[in-house]
Amino acid sequence: MSDAIQREHDRIKTVARLLHEGCRPLRVLSALAWPPEVKAAFLASGGQTLPEVGYTPFDPTATIEAVHEARCLIVPVTTIDLWLERQAQSIEQAARMLAAVGTSGFFEHGRLLYGEPSAPLRYLPVKPLELAHQVQETIAQLSHIHFDIAPPAYHSAAEVAERLEVAVKEHFGDQAPRIELVDQLSANALATSKAIRIRRDARFTDRDYIQLLHHEAHVHVATSINGKAQVDLPILADGHPGTTRTQEGLAVYAELISGSIELDRLRRLADRVIAIQMAIEGADFIEIYRYFLEQTDQPDQSFESARRVFRGGIITGGAPFTKDVVYLTGLLSINYVIRACFAAGRADCLHLMFCGKLDLFALPALCELYEMGLCRAPRFLPPWISDPRHLLAMLTFTVFANRLDIEPLVAVVTKLLDSAPVVRMPSAS
Repeated sequence: MSDAIQREHDRIKTVARLLHEGCRPLRVLSALAWPPEVKAAFLASGGQTLPEVGYTPFDPTATIEAVHEARCLIVPVTTIDLWLERQAQSIEQAARMLAAVGTSGFFEHGRLLYGEPSAPLRYLPVKPLELAHQVQETIAQLSHIHFDIAPPAYHSAAEVAERLEVAVKEHFGDQAPRIELVDQLSANALATSKAIRIRRDARFTDRDYIQLLHHEAHVHVATSINGKAQVDLPILADGHPGTTRTQEGLAVYAELISGSIELDRLRRLADRVIAIQMAIEGADFIEIYRYFLEQTDQPDQSFESARRVFRGGIITGGAPFTKDVVYLTGLLSINYVIRACFAAGRADCLHLMFCGKLDLFALPALCELYEMGLCRAPRFLPPWISDPRHLLAMLTFTVFANRLDIEPLVAVVTKLLDSAPVVRMPSAS
């Protein structure tokens, strides 16, 4: 290796290390967490009293200084440097967002990082709010269809933890995350690279278990562990807001490809986008809580859904947390990118998506970094990537099916069944 090439390698590694150091203080969801007594007090009031929430002040100085030092080494003209510059921008924006928690500035920084419901997507001709309404309208069109489906059997958190422990040990071996039962958790389950925590009083169906395995373990845990193995590019171990859309998009796509997603899950994702827009327009926490309560009739779940909208923002409305916009838009982006990679014969890029925490626009830079020997191949891949037979069959069908105009066939089938009575099948045993 020549001296010039070695100097370039060293420069890239230094920038990646500085950005990694800048990310260290950024623990977005932890910084925005609400203590459990806030929910207890709100529900005890019958949902009539606005929650009172305080946050620990965040000092962005260390992050901003690390990013500035990194930027002094970045010349944003090459593919790799443009990627590093995007990381620097997102990291600094996230630090400034956390410094503005509880104010309108929090929302202003957040919408630049995550987007907002009424802002058009850059490369797709749709707004997240339009997408959410389309999901709701499509589900409503199916509401007249009656399926005699037996109620699902529920399993305790302890049973799910036992099954999950076996599954992650089989998949991750000696790097498998711990499975922990905890008394307090804002969701049924949350994952880090070292542990998947499950709320002790939560109940799960078999489909919930599959969703948990594919979403949390096979995507979030896997990209965390793979990122930590990137010794020359430690920034790939950091999940910051600039990577959230791709990471959550991959995780929801994993639910889709594994067959564990349900209409209720899609409805919840759409409801969150609509609720964020309501909050932007001035709805307060109680109004958003009541919106969710109308959808679910479950006070506990409705509180948690409203909390997701208002954490870090202003309880009285006008400045919410827009992170939940990314789930539907991320799913859409991942779907199209995977199809495009397949059509272009670039299966290598499907693997690179899991080499750490990244956004889709990192792929060209990571291809170059892999060729330079600075990016390592991911060790852990979800089953639908490591054994892509089902994925390839589905993509093949999707590609040719989408080329056809099905409207004439829909008209024929509609006419064919117009006078046929609706029949009700017996429930499955």
